[in-house]
Amino acid sequence: MLERSKTGGGASGETAGPPRDFQEHLARLEARGLVTRIDRPINKDTELHPLARWQFQGGLPESERRAFLFTNVVDSSGRRYDMPVAVGALAASADVYAVGMGRPVDQIGAAWTEAVAHPVAPVRIASPPCQEVVVTGDDLRGPGQGLAALPVPVSTPGFDAAPYLTATLAVTHDPETGVRNMGTYRGQLKASDRLGVRMASRIGGAGGYQHWLKHRRLRTPMPCAIVVGAAPVVVFTGPQKLAIDMDEMAVAGALAGAPIRTARCVTIDCEVPADAEIVIEGLIDPELLEPEGPFGESHGHVALEDFNMSMQVTAITRKRSPVFVSIVSQVTPSESSVIKRVAYEPMFLSHLRDRLAIKGVTRVCLHEPLSNVRPVIFVQFAPDVPRTEVWRGMQGAATLRADCGKIVIAVSDDVDPANTDAVIWSLAYRANMGEDLHVTPYRSGGHGPKSGGGRKGDSTLMIDATRKGPMPPLALPAREYMENARAIWEELGLPRLSPQPPWHGYELGDWDARWDTFARRALDGTWPQSGAETFARRRGGLTPETPVREVEGKK
Repeated sequence: MLERSKTGGGASGETAGPPRDFQEHLARLEARGLVTRIDRPINKDTELHPLARWQFQGGLPESERRAFLFTNVVDSSGRRYDMPVAVGALAASADVYAVGMGRPVDQIGAAWTEAVAHPVAPVRIASPPCQEVVVTGDDLRGPGQGLAALPVPVSTPGFDAAPYLTATLAVTHDPETGVRNMGTYRGQLKASDRLGVRMASRIGGAGGYQHWLKHRRLRTPMPCAIVVGAAPVVVFTGPQKLAIDMDEMAVAGALAGAPIRTARCVTIDCEVPADAEIVIEGLIDPELLEPEGPFGESHGHVALEDFNMSMQVTAITRKRSPVFVSIVSQVTPSESSVIKRVAYEPMFLSHLRDRLAIKGVTRVCLHEPLSNVRPVIFVQFAPDVPRTEVWRGMQGAATLRADCGKIVIAVSDDVDPANTDAVIWSLAYRANMGEDLHVTPYRSGGHGPKSGGGRKGDSTLMIDATRKGPMPPLALPAREYMENARAIWEELGLPRLSPQPPWHGYELGDWDARWDTFARRALDGTWPQSGAETFARRRGGLTPETPVREVEGKK
């Protein structure tokens, strides 16, 4: 094991703009009260992820989720680790994600658009912080050595086959063009110096997988550096799914407002973020694959054994006092789904509104609980938008990405697309399934379990659940009365409320001024006057439930 002195420094204190490394990000989160420190012993194999999981599965509002920092990590054998583990520190909530981006939530979409359009190339430095400690050769091999010295948690205890690296950036280079790719791929611990790596081959294949195909044709091992813990603007590029020939490090530089500092790896020809916490260097076999899994996947099911890449570790480099970073994935909501949702929703809205010039589209919501943001999309439209625009909007949302938009539902502006109950209400009363539903075949099966019928192909379902014309008001007390009643509720110290729209009544176009008069009289106690007026309007020869307007409206 070799230790190097730190020169050229990483981030030591908070400055303007996004955090420059992960520990600065963690400090900013702590300053905002967004970190929960756990100092008692926590077993990384059986307790760590389940504890962090409860804030997603326990009914907490997203605003109450926190990053967890475990400072006393042990394993099932009783071993104590010398570095803390952070979970939820990248995207336990949109607020946590925004701290990593160095900007408010409502500016994130525009920031991504600008960064993709105007990337900033990285700059290489010598003696990087990520190489203060270098482990190679025999120090990688044996019990408690190499990968086994890292406090890698078991993500899905009871199902996962091993501890897994999850919050990763796998850095590879195209052997023909030199173009770099950084992807978030899982890594299964196989030995103290070997990893199983899964780079998705579906839907054209991840960037790293495309590089591996070229190495297989060349019959050369693929250099790969797996980064654990970097500045959030760098980490967030991994799941963003940028163009395959776009350098994610340059996009991260644009997000940061300055070039990302990089360094050449110690044992392989790869460049990595110089201020990373930990870097695992290695060579991936171009021919031989080994069984990898099972592992709990982000589509909410356990991925069973597949043959995937085998990586021989050649070095582990790190800061002298690093923080190990893990991510909560699997069943959504989760940290990985927040990372996607916060970036994808403004991306979809910009695509529909700015690129396709669709009129009246106001919001895009990717359904998160259980369904993992990609398959189900709700698109909100302003009033009186032509139905042709509604259908163009749904088609645009269904085709932007091959793995997004299996089900696309359009709703009107009074329906909150983040409230699934409200969307179902709109489906129930505003969609005619004979006219407002369309199914298109030949879409990708997307990200999902392989068993249970397979995922070779799928179809897209689109439903127009917008309001097609005037409708009666929503049958809840008008806003002023609900607000007054809530003030009394809080005065009485009754249980905390978390209202979701719709929580008050409002007009939807089908209403008459006469009925306003009736409603006012009902409130001030002069309702007998209304009764006297309706008594004078009695008619014979009608069937009960005949609408008044059908009779009195006739000339």
